[in-house]
Amino acid sequence: MAAAPVMAQNVATVNGKAIPNAKLEAAVQQYSAQSRQPDSPELRAAIKKELIAREVLLQEAMKQGVGMRPEVQGELDKARTQIMVNMMMRDFLKKNAVTDAEIQKEYDTAKASQGGKEYRARHILVETEKEATDLIAKLKAGGKFEELVKGTKDTGSAANGGDLGWSAPGSYVPEFSQAMVALKPGEMTPAPVKSQFGYHIIRLEEVRDAQFPPLEEVKDQVAEAVKQRKLITFRDNLMSKAVVK
Repeated sequence: MAAAPVMAQNVATVNGKAIPNAKLEAAVQQYSAQSRQPDSPELRAAIKKELIAREVLLQEAMKQGVGMRPEVQGELDKARTQIMVNMMMRDFLKKNAVTDAEIQKEYDTAKASQGGKEYRARHILVETEKEATDLIAKLKAGGKFEELVKGTKDTGSAANGGDLGWSAPGSYVPEFSQAMVALKPGEMTPAPVKSQFGYHIIRLEEVRDAQFPPLEEVKDQVAEAVKQRKLITFRDNLMSKAVVK
């Protein structure tokens, strides 16, 4: 079989420098994957024009000696390093592809860490125990939680009447979560709860079974988490074997 004409293997030539057809094919595939725009003659024409323009600019940059500047050499070295590392990581993931079993395990672990219940609580956070004790007295005397919380330390929740929204107990520091889960809906902590942030007054509003999305809805995110853990483990193993002085 006769070899294909040279021109058929190239998209174009710019001042005698050929732009290979393989470069166009790679650019079309990459753009289509990123933009989800299907391959078409119009898309190919636009990418061909861009490749030609880039080659014209590259030739002018080389003509002006831009590539010999120290800062450009440094950037090229960084880019080369990043490309090599990225390709190595890509090869590693091809050989160690994420499995459905790994995705299921990651999902189950995350679901278990969420806990069986979610709590919706309000709190007032102040600097001193006396401030907290005084506020508890006012609340017991009929003061409104949503009013007394105004201007207190946790300005984010204070602006919302102290409402912290729905969260698992593990979302809070231990002292807070232990006091919160001991309450029944509608109850308030009888004494200030001390944590690293100050003194809390906690009122539990509601309790519900933990809400967790089905695996089908989050499978891509879970797979990405497994992938990143694999890469971190791979990197850490290499780091542990490296001789660093």
